[in-house]
Amino acid sequence: MLSAVLEVFWRKGWQSTSMADLAEAAEVQRGSLYHAYGGKEALFLLAFEAYATRFLGNAAKALEAADAETALRRFFEVAISNMTSGTPAKGCLTTKTAAEADAIGPRIQQRLRELLDVLQMTISNALSAEGIRGDLVLAPDDAAQVMVTFTRGLAVMERIYQEPQRLRDTADSLVRMLVPSLQARA
Repeated sequence: MLSAVLEVFWRKGWQSTSMADLAEAAEVQRGSLYHAYGGKEALFLLAFEAYATRFLGNAAKALEAADAETALRRFFEVAISNMTSGTPAKGCLTTKTAAEADAIGPRIQQRLRELLDVLQMTISNALSAEGIRGDLVLAPDDAAQVMVTFTRGLAVMERIYQEPQRLRDTADSLVRMLVPSLQARA
């Protein structure tokens, strides 16, 4: 049920999603959703939790590598695949929701912030590993902050151009900037 609810929020966005949409996706009466979950915000937060857990797990696994180049390329592939999945592509749920900052309310805004903070910490920890840290032009914390910010920009570019290869090429440019030894091969 939560996966169906998540799909609606991801496809339509926070503001355009109604409780009727969610009830239809969950195949229950709208009153049942209110009774069981208390409303749209509570349902979003539950569905978002499942999304965040899955995305952060995939990102952490992608970052498990012996060298910076592999870790960064795998991470960006996970991020790009996440935002280009579906037909048509659904985009990045976090960025799409953040773009509706005036409508989402403080609880959802705080949860988005927490996801980005955990993502940044996950990246920083992975980039601090021996064999990776020395490959980078920036300190792991700085590189992680740049990467999280960069993925938000990729999400916007995905919405505008809807060209996954363009996103991969742009991510490849950042990888080459962060790992100076790759510049000699470019």
